Amino acid sequence: MTDAIAHKAPMTDLKLLALDSEDLEIVSAHLQDAVVRVGDMGYSKADKRFVLLMNRYAWEAGDARGRGQRKRAGLHFDHVTVAHADGFDLKSKDGVLELLAVTFEPKDAPSGEVLLTFAGGGRVRLEVECLEARLRDLGGVWAAKAQPKHDVD
Repeated sequence: MTDAIAHKAPMTDLKLLALDSEDLEIVSAHLQDAVVRVGDMGYSKADKRFVLLMNRYAWEAGDARGRGQRKRAGLHFDHVTVAHADGFDLKSKDGVLELLAVTFEPKDAPSGEVLLTFAGGGRVRLEVECLEARLRDLGGVWAAKAQPKHDVD
């Protein structure tokens, strides 16, 4: 198959469910370098749900030349009892954060702590009764300006 034909092949939208640390590692890999507006994150104490919308870098869609795509995606965590944020201004609704990783640390199984780590030291910590996260692409797709790169010492 030629590169031109392969490049035009339709991409399937992601729909992932994470119920344990290994599942969440896969979700985290797909979300590395996603950009998130501070105003696109929220916690509903009544629903025990934390939600964020983002523009994720679709690592699975890149080609050999490093041309990639960004996709609009949503991620939510259920069974959240407490949500804490630090290292960024929650009042700066238009502030943009770059998501580096999402991890889970079990405490008193099945409960534990989800940590969303952002570039520059920002973090969101979620205390959960059990891990249940869902990631879903929401349909918007566009060419990425550049492939994210990280300095590794």
